[in-house]
Amino acid sequence: MAFFSRNKTPSGPPEFIIAGLGNPGKKYEFTRHNAGFLFADMLAEKCGVKIDKIQFKSVTGMVDIGGHKCLLMKPQTFMNNSGEAVRDAAKFYKIPPENVIIVFDDISLPCGKMRIRRKGSDGGHNGMKSIIYLTGSDKYPRIKLGIGEKPHPAYELADWVLSTFKKDELKALAEACEKACDAAELMVQGNIDKAMSNFNS
Repeated sequence: MAFFSRNKTPSGPPEFIIAGLGNPGKKYEFTRHNAGFLFADMLAEKCGVKIDKIQFKSVTGMVDIGGHKCLLMKPQTFMNNSGEAVRDAAKFYKIPPENVIIVFDDISLPCGKMRIRRKGSDGGHNGMKSIIYLTGSDKYPRIKLGIGEKPHPAYELADWVLSTFKKDELKALAEACEKACDAAELMVQGNIDKAMSNFNS
């Protein structure tokens, strides 16, 4: 997209935070719970930046989306403590929840599907639960990436979200991440309604 700049990011502090949630470490790299990390990696690649600065209990990179400076972050706290990283970064840069976009996995959506919400409850997701609890706000715009539901009711949820994607599922997720990058662009531009209209499925 034209809005993704490979030039020097705008000066000054970031206006937005875009946080992709996941678990650090090679063994978790392609697990379902790491959909947010995979999105962040794709967005960084589109913007021509590296997510390699260590701060706020995260690895981060600054990206320019349509002239808006954004802190792109992958919390390294493990999923259940994601709120520590998001809270620290938002507090440091004085960024309100409405300008913090959270991207994470959702078992209620099939692989390849995504859903955007302006705000809301944690929906049973431990990463969002931590963010809402530690910051005292649920007003975070979010992009939820489908990872598919458990194969049967007796399947342990923790085992399912920490299982690896199959090849065809990874392809479907990559397509959803492409759309999520476009959606994030619209959201940073203040067009969240258009993003929901264009990409909610």
